[in-house]
Amino acid sequence: MIRFLQPWWLLAVLPVFVLAGLYVWRQLHRRAYALRFTNVELLRTIAPKGLGWRRHVPATAFLLCLLVLATALARPSIDTRQPLERATIMLAVDVSLSMQADDVAPNRLAAAQEAAQQFIAELPASYNLGLVSFAKAANLLVPPTKDRQAVVTAINGLALAESTATGEAVFTCLEAIRSVPADGAAGVPPARIVLLSDGYRTSGRSVEEAAAAAQAANVAVSTIAFGTDGGQVDIGGQRQRVPVDRLALADLAETTDGYFYEAASVRELKQVYQDMGSSIGFRTEPREITQWYAGVALLLALCAGATSLLWSSRIV
Repeated sequence: MIRFLQPWWLLAVLPVFVLAGLYVWRQLHRRAYALRFTNVELLRTIAPKGLGWRRHVPATAFLLCLLVLATALARPSIDTRQPLERATIMLAVDVSLSMQADDVAPNRLAAAQEAAQQFIAELPASYNLGLVSFAKAANLLVPPTKDRQAVVTAINGLALAESTATGEAVFTCLEAIRSVPADGAAGVPPARIVLLSDGYRTSGRSVEEAAAAAQAANVAVSTIAFGTDGGQVDIGGQRQRVPVDRLALADLAETTDGYFYEAASVRELKQVYQDMGSSIGFRTEPREITQWYAGVALLLALCAGATSLLWSSRIV
């Protein structure tokens, strides 16, 4: 289907129609004049012989050439479907106060940031990537995008806060995944959540509720535990132990068919997306075909000139 990117330029065809009308009127007027010419022998002498309908071909080709050129001014285009990769990964990073423990060098949050950046570097460029941080609440910092630098910048800017809303982080990731445009593909995109945390939930909906929601959405949650049972932090002037809740993180991963890791490496993180597959959607975009119209107009102009030269010894 042909569409015009600047349809108001179609007004340029009006002068062409006026010129065509004048040509028709002129031919009809010429016929009437010929019928009033009483000297038939003299008319046969001065009139071209054997042209008949052919004398209209150059003019018709020329008028069609003008019509096509006038239409080309409106920038004709056709709709084309461009493939779009919809596979999506959401990173959820724990920024609770317990993540400042230094039992993982240099501390849990810094280790999580480094692992996340390594993961981004290995992730296929065609995948969408989003970022959620969570403490007392979960915040969508970067919605699913192919702009890797936006995610890296947000990761570098993570700041610690109180509490841990692990379940809310999963729910926020699921909502972000549902926001990915369909672009002609059926259903939600294939997606995975990678959750980096030290585990213990102290705020928001439960991890069990989040696991059930992820399972229902067919979104696997891979969890990465940072820390040891001997980790400690200073909170309010008090030294507190912050052991890792491996059980909760492992259960979340197992329930949703994801992976659970206690130590992150590039090799292990690759497993998160190797099983993802892809979902090719399509975005409809206009492709301009003005050059086709210009080519047709050129052919018509050549036809007008050639037939006029052949049958009347004139180019015009």
